[in-house]
Amino acid sequence: MGEPTLRGFRDRILDASRTGAKLRLRGGGTKDFYGEAPSGELLDTTGYSGIVSFEPTELVITARCGTRLSELGTALAERGQMLACEAPSFGEGATIGGVFSAGLSGPRRMAAGAVRDFVLGAKLLDGEGRLKEFGGQVMKNVAGYDVSRLLCGSLGILGLVTEVSFKVLPIPPAEATLEMTLSESDALARLNAWGGQPIPISASAWHSSRLRVRLSGARAGVEAAARRFEQNYAAALLDADEADHYWAALREQSDPFFRGDAPLWRVSVPSVAAPLELPGTTLIEWGGALRWVSAGVAPEAVRGAARAAGGSATLFRASEKSCPVFEPLAEPIAGLHRRLKREFDPTGVFNPGRMYRGL
Repeated sequence: MGEPTLRGFRDRILDASRTGAKLRLRGGGTKDFYGEAPSGELLDTTGYSGIVSFEPTELVITARCGTRLSELGTALAERGQMLACEAPSFGEGATIGGVFSAGLSGPRRMAAGAVRDFVLGAKLLDGEGRLKEFGGQVMKNVAGYDVSRLLCGSLGILGLVTEVSFKVLPIPPAEATLEMTLSESDALARLNAWGGQPIPISASAWHSSRLRVRLSGARAGVEAAARRFEQNYAAALLDADEADHYWAALREQSDPFFRGDAPLWRVSVPSVAAPLELPGTTLIEWGGALRWVSAGVAPEAVRGAARAAGGSATLFRASEKSCPVFEPLAEPIAGLHRRLKREFDPTGVFNPGRMYRGL
C-alpha cells in the first residue's frame, strides 16, 4: 500500500459518511489512554508525514499530521529553537496530529503557554471531505474567531487535521533547577508570591515535601535568581543532568509518582487555591494551577473538591472509566458542542464519543 494522500483520506471519509461507518483517527497511538475509549474503523495517519516548511527567522514551522514529534524537535533544536509548551510524547511514535488533537502541555506551560497558544493555523478535512484552512503562518493572520485553536484539544471529533503551523521560540541560553523542602501549603504560598515577581521561573513541581523550581533565560538573570533562592530560601542547586532528567520524567510521566495503579486525576484550579485535602498522593505543577491526584476515591469526591476550589477535574488515567472522563458540561455549553460537531461532522464520522459520551 502506498503512502496516504489527501485524496485517499477524502475517499475514506466520504465512504464512511455514505455507509454510516465511524472512523477512529489515530497517529502513533501514544495517547490512546486519554479521553473516552476510542472506537470505529482505524484511519492511520502516520504515513502522511513530513515538515512542510520551516522558517527559523520567522519562528514558524509547519508539519503534516503524521510527522513525529521527535522529528520536529530535532529540526528545531538544530536551529536552537523549540516548541515551548513542552508537549509530552508518552512514547516514541507521538505525532504532531496527536499533539494538536490532545492539546496536552508540559512543565513549561506555566511560563510559555499551552499548545493552542502556539498554533498559528491548521488544515482540516471535515465530515464531507472538504479541505478547510484556518489561520495562517504568522500571528497577524489570526483574526476573528480562531478556529485552529478551537480544534486544538478536541481529540479529533471535528475532523481530520492534516497539517498544523506552530510558532516556535529560541531555546533559553541558560537554565538552573533548585530544590527546597516545604509543606504543600507553604509551597503554594511561595509559588504564588514568586508569580508576582520578576523571577524567570519556567517550571515548578511539588511532591512529598519537595519543591523544585526551574529558572530559564539569560545567563546573568538565571545566575542572579539562583543565588537569591540559595540565600533567601535555603534552596539547593541541582546538577544539570539530574535536573534535565527530572523535568523530562515529569513531562513524560515516567516519574515514580505516576507509576501507581490508582486512578490519576488532573485537577485544574486557580493557583491560589488551598490544598485539596483529598486522599492519596498529590503532585503540583504550573505554580499551583495544576494538581495531579493519584487516589482510589469516588469521582464525585474529586470533582466536588475541584469545583469547590473554582476548578475542574479530568480522569486522566484509569484502568476502568466508569465515570465521564471530562467534567460534565452544563446544557448551554453542551448544546454549543453539539452544534459545532454537526457543523464540522454532520454524519458523525469522526472519533465518536472520544471526548464526551454521545457526541
